[in-house]
Amino acid sequence: MSSSMSLLLGPSPLPTLFIILILPLSLLLLLRLGLKRNNLRARTHGMPPSPPKLPFIGNFHQLGSLPHRSLHALSQKHGPLMLLHLGQVPTLVVSSPDGARDVMRNHDQVFASRPALKPAKVLFDEYKDLGFAPYGEHWRQLRKICVAHLLSSTRVQSYRLIREEEVGFMIRKISSQASPTTTSVDMSEILYSLVNDILCRVVSGKFTREEGRNVLFRELVQENSVLLSKLYVGDYFPWLGWVDVLFGSMERAKKTKKRWDDLLDGVIQEHEDRSAKGDDDDKDFVDVLLSLREDPRNHTLLTPQNMKALLMDIFSAGSDTSSAILEYAMVELARSPTTMRKLQDEVRGIGCGKELVKEEEANEMMYLKAVIREVFRLHPSVPLLLPRELMEDCRIEGYKIPQKTRVLVNVWTIGRDPKYWEAPQEFKPERFMEGGAVDFKGNDFQFTPFGAGRRICPGMTFAIASLELALANLIYHFDWELPGGLTSEDLDMSEALGLVLRRKQRLHLVAKPWSLQQEKKL
Repeated sequence: MSSSMSLLLGPSPLPTLFIILILPLSLLLLLRLGLKRNNLRARTHGMPPSPPKLPFIGNFHQLGSLPHRSLHALSQKHGPLMLLHLGQVPTLVVSSPDGARDVMRNHDQVFASRPALKPAKVLFDEYKDLGFAPYGEHWRQLRKICVAHLLSSTRVQSYRLIREEEVGFMIRKISSQASPTTTSVDMSEILYSLVNDILCRVVSGKFTREEGRNVLFRELVQENSVLLSKLYVGDYFPWLGWVDVLFGSMERAKKTKKRWDDLLDGVIQEHEDRSAKGDDDDKDFVDVLLSLREDPRNHTLLTPQNMKALLMDIFSAGSDTSSAILEYAMVELARSPTTMRKLQDEVRGIGCGKELVKEEEANEMMYLKAVIREVFRLHPSVPLLLPRELMEDCRIEGYKIPQKTRVLVNVWTIGRDPKYWEAPQEFKPERFMEGGAVDFKGNDFQFTPFGAGRRICPGMTFAIASLELALANLIYHFDWELPGGLTSEDLDMSEALGLVLRRKQRLHLVAKPWSLQQEKKL
């Protein structure tokens, strides 16, 4: 035996053999005993079942890099209602339509609040926004303003020209890149720019692309997504909050907040100056907020800081989610040529002869709507929705859930439940063409990508209008192919870690203008 090995093992190999063989078995036995004790304790106290946990950290070691998938695997073993212990925070994971109905309808009011998370506290000025605000009068008034003046069906319809102009700009941009010498187009970049630019125009008015303001909005939205998806020690071990300061997590959030403040202060000041000059013919959402602020009843609600928190929320919620859905739609269509051809037949049949498919034509495209719904089912933008926090003790399916428990609804798992979806792993838009097909408006709890109840996403109508128009025109104007001889099996579908579900790899596709193809056939 070499000297180095002797040093490693010591004078006898028995202690090392004990460590290698006996210790793991002991740990496994302890984990099994811990699981039995957890489940016995749960039954005794009427709590949902729990996976085995470790001292101090609880179930953190079981979350993995993609929590929606890790929690899905745990739910298959421990049940659709499962109680985790993340540090010092009890967390209920709901993975069934029945459980989702209890949380988001039957007991909606007591589940309607949000936990106090450190990054949201910094970014949104003590939760003065809409998404992360606790349930209460402030949240209700902000939601009322957003729905009435930005997100209602009537308001969304009024942005039709903006959507059509920006989609037209996107099509021209792709056409300019789709030359015979171009191998592929970066669709991730193009789709994000489209969604971001529509939102910029609706919320803060026209902009000059050269000035780069829309690009700055995009950078800050992406930084928000990173910050809000990180795990902060103080959120799960309050007495260790100093660790987040020590490692710079909170300083990064503060710097991002300062950049948001500088940008939005400039936007608000420009609108105030324009209003003072009487130049306010084309009112956007910032103009609306400023006019509402003139009412003394809104002085406390619409302070400058509250307005900026709300605007940040709108940009963050609207950009990442819609662009991710569009990208997944293009990916799934590229992987399924039969579905692509079927959608092309519908879009080109209805839009035939048009320079641009308009919204009245897109509204007639039932298969287009089914494709988008199927993308939402397989790839929900926020797979765990935003976390909720229980405001008082409640009983769900016979289990007692204590006040202050955090709640995660895994809509990613629910959308793959074989009890409700035939061949749930397959991309099959036809399932939404059948009679009595489910919808995403919060009444069918096997399909709630926007959530449901009081906390349902108020931007649902806004998002769908942009998604349908954009996808219809992408399919109408171009034939799409994978670059470099790739096959559908070659596409990397791995997911990136983040608050919003996105592909890890950027999407590059070959775009062939359809009109040119038709001329060749003629």
